[in-house]
Amino acid sequence: MAPRIKTSERIVQNSLELFNQQGERSISTNHIAAHMEISPGNLYYHFPNKQAIIAVLFSEYESLVDSFLRPPQGRASTVEDKRFYLKELLAAMWRYRFLHRDLEHLLDSDPELAGRYRRFSQRCLIHGTHIYAGFVEAGILRMDKVQIESLTLNAWIILTSWVRFLCTTRENSNHLSEQAVKRGVYQVLVLEAGFVTDQARDEVNALYEEFYVPLGQALEEAHEESEPL
Repeated sequence: MAPRIKTSERIVQNSLELFNQQGERSISTNHIAAHMEISPGNLYYHFPNKQAIIAVLFSEYESLVDSFLRPPQGRASTVEDKRFYLKELLAAMWRYRFLHRDLEHLLDSDPELAGRYRRFSQRCLIHGTHIYAGFVEAGILRMDKVQIESLTLNAWIILTSWVRFLCTTRENSNHLSEQAVKRGVYQVLVLEAGFVTDQARDEVNALYEEFYVPLGQALEEAHEESEPL
């Protein structure tokens, strides 16, 4: 018999679903309780307010990104590693897309979360530079230190603002598709195009084909919301 999911975990899961579908701003704790068919009092027993639920969701997101955003240990980087990072980034962005969409509002309304996010950003940028340095050492990319730093920063800006950019292209910003988010990952990949070495060119070109989504499809047809991962 499958173990019963704790009420607190169910609250977090249901909140994520509602925030992703309708945007965090339009969902209150009463909406979450009604959706789950529990009393608001039952919800407040587990979480004093919506910010406490968001803090748990951010912790999940942070742990997920920390678990994969690191250079391989004890071996050289490969183009397959690049594919792994892109797929993991896409999955994380899609699963926690409300965080990306409502980021400024979330950080403005919760100073503690803003502090955590700043530390998370700094850590991701440091890990990102190490990952790119690994690709340079492996002969996949050719870049100097300043180019590595600049590319990491550009990649971070695209990844963290892509979902908000998509929301500016449609009337109903709640309906994003995973394909539309995938185009954001492709945008990061093409940042590196001028730095790819001849020896890695064919393998990297295969990645371009795998992650490419036509811009029209990403911007216009993304109103069909696919099933969450």
